[in-house]
Amino acid sequence: MPRSEQGARSSCNDRAVSPHESHHPSAGHSHAHGHGPAAPVSRHLRKVIAAVLIPFAAAVAVGLVVLWPGGAPPHKPSGVGFDQPTEQARVVKVAEVNCADVHAQQQPQPPSPTGQAPAGGGTKGKPCQQATIKVTTGENAGRTFQTVVTPDALRHYTTGQEVVVAYSPKAPKDLQYAVSDVDRTLPMWVLAALFAFAVVIVGRLRGVLALVALAASFVVLTLFILPAILQGSNPLVVAVVGGSAIMLIALYLCHGLTARTSVAVLGTLASLLLIGLLGSVFINWALLTGNTDDTTGLVHGLYPDIEIRGLLLAGIIIGSLGVLDDVTVTQTAAVWELKEADPSAGWRKLYGAAMRIGRDHIASVVNTLVLAYAGAALPLLLLFSIAQSSVGTVATSEVVAEEVVRTLVGSIGLVAAVPLTTLLAALVVSADRKGTGAPGSDSRAATGAGPGAGPMAGVGVGTDMPTGAAESRPDRRGGRGGRGRRRKR
Repeated sequence: MPRSEQGARSSCNDRAVSPHESHHPSAGHSHAHGHGPAAPVSRHLRKVIAAVLIPFAAAVAVGLVVLWPGGAPPHKPSGVGFDQPTEQARVVKVAEVNCADVHAQQQPQPPSPTGQAPAGGGTKGKPCQQATIKVTTGENAGRTFQTVVTPDALRHYTTGQEVVVAYSPKAPKDLQYAVSDVDRTLPMWVLAALFAFAVVIVGRLRGVLALVALAASFVVLTLFILPAILQGSNPLVVAVVGGSAIMLIALYLCHGLTARTSVAVLGTLASLLLIGLLGSVFINWALLTGNTDDTTGLVHGLYPDIEIRGLLLAGIIIGSLGVLDDVTVTQTAAVWELKEADPSAGWRKLYGAAMRIGRDHIASVVNTLVLAYAGAALPLLLLFSIAQSSVGTVATSEVVAEEVVRTLVGSIGLVAAVPLTTLLAALVVSADRKGTGAPGSDSRAATGAGPGAGPMAGVGVGTDMPTGAAESRPDRRGGRGGRGRRRKR
């Protein structure tokens, strides 16, 4: 059997090939292009992308090493607000008592503006609950204390219920412990297990990798970003380094170490830089301090060296990162799929088609961001509505303006990510010469460039026109040279 026929047989995935088919150039050529997509990015372009991303990844690694905090700084709890040590406890007894006997009179409520009876009026005359709580962890495990729950309270206790108690060592012994929350460990773990199960069932291997990337994101957040900020590092620099590390881990782990993923990384990086620049400009221009709630004030009081404005900007960057990943990966995948569907499409056609997809994505993502922030600030918006404040007053107050800046800066970055990533992907996927494939792909078999293909092996690879004057002469003889001459015809 001729060696050229052996090459044709080996490149057809064990499909039976007749001797006539092995010498017919059109059959071999059409099969090679239909046997799966060739590598869309040449080795040269991969080197160009690597020349950009490898220094960036190296800079991120250096930043992690230089800024690595080595854990949160030592801190003695002040006993104020959230800065209290907590222990686990259990409700061992619940009894009904007269509210007057335990000095737990209900607070009088003003009448509503409509003249209706105030909410909670139906609880008047009902008994209070006196719960006995037993501490189960810590140095005072086994100690019991009592707490009173009024009928109009939103939270009531049952015997055997697990709760969380706050400990104030400087308070009188009878007042050192107080219930701060209920124990939600079981329902939260069940919900997390359901989430992981759904992701793995639908996403399969990609779902498993996504969960691993999610765990890695939490590791970077809890072991690097938060402790580094508490140690006094610039929150913006920490957010950029930590967010970049999360982006690299999540994208490459979930989508593979490919040129397509690298394009998404570049688009995400450029959009993050735009978000950081716009956020910095408008936070300073709007004179936002970032100190708009009790939690931020407590953090600033405990750690005066923390730059609260930088913390606000860091929050904007990290909050936008997850949605940016979604946008850039989707747009890059759209360009690649469009190229595979129409290999002859140029970058302009690919860009136009992918942008039609991106415009729908923009509309949905921006609406998602606005509604997410509005939902988080819903109680605050209700307070402004009750106070009958004007829209201008509400929007320009610092507590709302902070969320407006956060939403609009992030949305601008998302909007810019679509055309930027789409253009970059269209240019990259269209930059190769026609017919360029990965080493060892079927294009070699289609052109006879396999081992033993003869002295004319590889002629015309990557182009539609063969080279050499001898090939222009018709020759009906079979053999190795006839394949190139018949392609010319």
